Amino acid sequence: MTDNELLLALSDMMDKKLDARLAPIENRLDRMENKITAISSNIENNVVPQLDNITSYYTDTYDRYKDHSDRMEAVFDDVELLKKVVSEHSQKLQNIS
Repeated sequence: MTDNELLLALSDMMDKKLDARLAPIENRLDRMENKITAISSNIENNVVPQLDNITSYYTDTYDRYKDHSDRMEAVFDDVELLKKVVSEHSQKLQNIS
């Protein structure tokens, strides 16, 4: 055998060994690609719409709160005033009886 034939034979043997070792890696990569595609599809079809709903609800709730937050301070003040008046009236009623 000539040097070229030996090199060719050696190259063929290395190619076969390399192909044998690469096949499982390629299979794993294919499975990972399939899983990534499934995960991506799940995110697109399930997670993103749910996040959109949550965002919408949160935004609506925030807008309602923002629109009435100044009125809530007035309500708190009114409740405090009512507590004082009720307490004073209770004292007066106790003094009368």
